[in-house]
Amino acid sequence: MPTNDFAMERRLRELDPALHRRFTDAVFALQHILSNYQLIFPEFTDHSELHSLTVVDFCNRLMGKQVERMNADELYVLLLSCYFHDTGMGLSRKDYEAFSKEIDFGDWFESHSPDNAPETIRAFHNEFSGCFIRKYAEFFELPSDAHVRAVIQISRGHRKTDLMDEEAYPAALPTPGGSTVCLPYLAALIRLSDEIDIVSARNPELLYDLETIMDPKQIREHRRHRAVRDLRIAEEAFTLLVDTRDAELLESIRAMTAKMQKTLDYCRLAVSGRTPYVITQKRIETELLQGGESV
Repeated sequence: MPTNDFAMERRLRELDPALHRRFTDAVFALQHILSNYQLIFPEFTDHSELHSLTVVDFCNRLMGKQVERMNADELYVLLLSCYFHDTGMGLSRKDYEAFSKEIDFGDWFESHSPDNAPETIRAFHNEFSGCFIRKYAEFFELPSDAHVRAVIQISRGHRKTDLMDEEAYPAALPTPGGSTVCLPYLAALIRLSDEIDIVSARNPELLYDLETIMDPKQIREHRRHRAVRDLRIAEEAFTLLVDTRDAELLESIRAMTAKMQKTLDYCRLAVSGRTPYVITQKRIETELLQGGESV
């Protein structure tokens, strides 16, 4: 995958150096907080600042030249959301208990134990992230209530939420400086970027001793990530380069690509139907590799 070209960061710094400084100051603190997920999920795939940086990279590449149409508030909100979206994975026990009183879990606890906090956090981590942002917005110096609302909604929107909901995701949320933030587009970008971060580089050996992982589900998850050797992004398609030497994983990878296609279709629909922007990619494709060669 190409190296991050930092288009959003450079554009934000050009448009509003003060807002760019708020972003970089927040990231400095967040990079220490994000690794806390390992205290709850020691064998889970990477959700640290490295994953956040990859999500930023994918957002940059998905928007392409459309970055030039975005205002400073939109760039700030999206960049910050890329780092905030998984903060709900590494909560303290105190925050978990407090935030649980704010979240609508529906019928979750009819079939899941209330004593299994990790399972609940995993299933609702986007909602816990929203609560985290709301509680600590002043600490991270978010400049207004509108910015707080936008970052919460974009971070929550990386999974499950209804991007077609005009009240929850307005296409032009006003900000105090006279700009607006296009929530459906930003949420679609981060949802799709999070979905496609599945290549082997996400779980580098410097972070994980894969031989020590014991949970069967996580073993399969890490093996699947290791089998996806690369992701190519072209104008009309994403192509996964898949190592076929672990043949028993192929069915799992097919299911994963079907899920990715469903997310892509939904994000394209939300963006084309509710915003002036576009997601050009239409397909998730796979290219099978064997011994490093295509087959």
